Amino acid sequence: MLALALIGLAGGLITGISPCILPVLPVILLSGGAQSARSGASSATTGEIRAPSPWRPYLVIAGLVVSFSLVTLAGSLLLGLLGLPQDVLRWAGLVVLALIGIGLIVPRFEELLEKPFSWIPRKAVGTDRGGFGLGFALGAVYVPCAGPVLAAITVAGSTGRIGVETVVLTISFAIGAAAPLLFFALAGRRMAERLSTFRRHQRGIRIAGGIVMIALAVGLAFNLPQALQRLVPDYTADLQRSLAQSEEVTEALDLGGLVTDENRELSNCTNGAAELESCGEAPSIRGIQQWFNTADGAAIDLDDLRGRVVLIDFWAYSCINCQRSIPHVVAWDEAYREAGLTVIGVHSPEYAFEKEPRNVAAGIESFGIDYPVALDNSLATWTNYRNRYWPAHYLIDADGTVRQVSFGEGHYDRTERLIRELLVDADSDVALQSPTDLDDDTPPAGSTTPETYLGTTKQVNFAGDEQYRRSTTTFTTPEEQPADTFSLDGEWALGTQSITPGAGSDGASVHLEYSAREVRMVLAGEGTVILREGSQVRRVEVSGVPRSYALHETDASAPGSLTVEIPVGVEAFSFTFG
Repeated sequence: MLALALIGLAGGLITGISPCILPVLPVILLSGGAQSARSGASSATTGEIRAPSPWRPYLVIAGLVVSFSLVTLAGSLLLGLLGLPQDVLRWAGLVVLALIGIGLIVPRFEELLEKPFSWIPRKAVGTDRGGFGLGFALGAVYVPCAGPVLAAITVAGSTGRIGVETVVLTISFAIGAAAPLLFFALAGRRMAERLSTFRRHQRGIRIAGGIVMIALAVGLAFNLPQALQRLVPDYTADLQRSLAQSEEVTEALDLGGLVTDENRELSNCTNGAAELESCGEAPSIRGIQQWFNTADGAAIDLDDLRGRVVLIDFWAYSCINCQRSIPHVVAWDEAYREAGLTVIGVHSPEYAFEKEPRNVAAGIESFGIDYPVALDNSLATWTNYRNRYWPAHYLIDADGTVRQVSFGEGHYDRTERLIRELLVDADSDVALQSPTDLDDDTPPAGSTTPETYLGTTKQVNFAGDEQYRRSTTTFTTPEEQPADTFSLDGEWALGTQSITPGAGSDGASVHLEYSAREVRMVLAGEGTVILREGSQVRRVEVSGVPRSYALHETDASAPGSLTVEIPVGVEAFSFTFG
């Protein structure tokens, strides 16, 4: 339990220093901090001086912690019981924020707000002295960045699987996320106490706080903070990944809500097993935004497929590992559909652009996929299967029981042999054609350069001397570049997920040192990319939505180097290697 609390605290602290705090930070600084400065605040109507409560910052943060915890854990369940829309609590919080903001600006309106609570000594709920109500409203509308800890809490709350572990995880996460906000609130108060300008303009601080609060409510109503967060690189991404990839954290998060009665027995499966296993009834496919390759876009229910063998393939269209795996899945669909196999692709996006239906549709067409594909943009089905890999295959027998799980590439011969075995089990008279026997192009572990992302939030393997961040615009290729790295040359605009030459740039290029049999690059936009490899020069025409383009291919893996000149109008996302 202590380990779970520490994990929740660590996840909350990481979230609390992430770009997610930016929308609420002005309110915390002004209304949570500066307004509690020990200089006296005039009464809303009489003008008498009322000493501000020194506890105000703590009350604001306490209200936020309590509200966030209750809304996250019990909000969905309560609203479901009452038959109310799921966003009613958020809208109620927005209304309260706006009302408090108006009260700060219009003294008589504040008096009206305080009247219903006049029986409470010293009006602790008012906008001057108290702060718990403000914090409670913030907790209902404050949506932190999604991470592994918050994902576990959210799943537990939405499914009703709330145990002691989940409560401990939620409270520790909320405290961790609130601690940096408390720091900013206290910093705001300290600043207001030390600067004479704040002491002389208490009324101005109240009005500014009210305006900021109303602006936050309006902005949240129109989802404007999300646009702000997209513009700011998530500088906590590496910390989140480190937390998520820990084995201890994975086990603890499963206890925190990822493991449910529906998916608990998936733990009985071992990765890439050569023999059939029994891993419980297959979890349902849920939360799908759109279906492809079904009649009129109709959804598929696994219960309706009883009597058929089912293969669920989690994939993303720009993932190089998926691109090497999909030909096997397509071949199995073609070979065994008539014999009783149903393949379902669950497209779970890794990039933001992979959520766009037209991009996914283009990927489906380019790979020759004819089987049904579910667009799992919210990762609801991904989470329901406790999945963590691209690609991942879940093989289900005719009775609806999961019989094999295979994560990542490889194990194709085993999976196909087990497909054939289950088809015979379902129908002993079935006629099966010869095995597909496709070549397994999975690179040996460590034989190729790791997948190389170019966006600032997931960048790895950068070898330049410059700071790799959005504010950096000019780059120079180093004289000596290590193996398995990339560098930039020229003027560049770095985004969180992709990079593009700066406006008016001439000759912007990427230099790559690699070891692989095949090199591909995910590109988008319109333009001609020039590839220089030794004395060879080749042109690659880029057009349309992000997809993978072949840059280099040989018969065997070997070290090499190449330079890619990218024109204005083309975005570069990543290098992938085979």
